[in-house]
Amino acid sequence: MYRIREARADDMPQVLHLIQELASFEKEVNAVEVSSEDLIRDGFGNEKLFQCFVAETDDSIVGMALVYPRYSTWKGPVIHLEDLIVTEQMRGSGLGSALLTEVVKYGNSLGVKRISWEVLDWNEPAITFYEKKGARVMRDWDVVQLDEKGMQAFLENR
Repeated sequence: MYRIREARADDMPQVLHLIQELASFEKEVNAVEVSSEDLIRDGFGNEKLFQCFVAETDDSIVGMALVYPRYSTWKGPVIHLEDLIVTEQMRGSGLGSALLTEVVKYGNSLGVKRISWEVLDWNEPAITFYEKKGARVMRDWDVVQLDEKGMQAFLENR
């Protein structure tokens, strides 16, 4: 029905489409700034910034998981799961589990101490899915971000 594999550079236009689909689901339709060229450069260039796995069926990408390395001062090497996306028509097919399994196998092969990611507090189906897989959803932590505009303001006002 589908197969999971490492992404190739020529998959990035379809991966970008999945990212845009997720942004629409999360009510942030205009928030995606990255291009398929950016994804190709950053994932397949001289300095590889991420690892991406895709799920394909009939030569179409229907899911993806993108991870990158981090370092925990408490634990050591970890990876961050930036996004795990399954197209709406493939939800409930086991594809999300298969992608998460691939990420966990990848993390295990690297010897990381933890895999971490965020989930929106209103996305109860995703929270339930992750908790059933044994993940701990830490509801007492808030995500903190400083975007480009915020960084500039910070530097100007320091």
